This record gives sequence, structure tokens and C-alpha cells, in this order.
Amino acid sequence: MGILDKMKSMAGKDKDKSRKMSDAAERQVNQRTGGKYEKQVDSAQQQAEGKLGFGREQGGEGPER
Repeated sequence: MGILDKMKSMAGKDKDKSRKMSDAAERQVNQRTGGKYEKQVDSAQQQAEGKLGFGREQGGEGPER
């Protein structure tokens, strides 16, 4: 089971935990790529969260940067 499958199964149960998992995945990708694709990773994260039903508003809560 991949991280997206876990996030999808958690989305209906615990949205806060799903957001934390999403943020952790984003941090790890950014760390591994040296932040080179930070904007693209952030965009992909927002799209995934929106499709899974726990998206955030622009300027709202987000990972600490």
C-alpha cells in the first residue's frame, strides 16, 4: 500500500492525520530533490489533497516553510 492509498483511506476518517502525512511526503520529496522542484511539489500536493477531499485554502494552514 503506497502513501497515496494510505492518505485516501485516512481522508474519510482523520483529515488532520492525512494532512500531516501529506506534509511529511512533501518535505521528504523537497529534501531529496534539494528543493529544486518545490513549486511543482507544492502544486501536486494541493491537487492530491483536493482530489482526496481534504484540500486547504490558499494562504490557509500549511506546512511550516
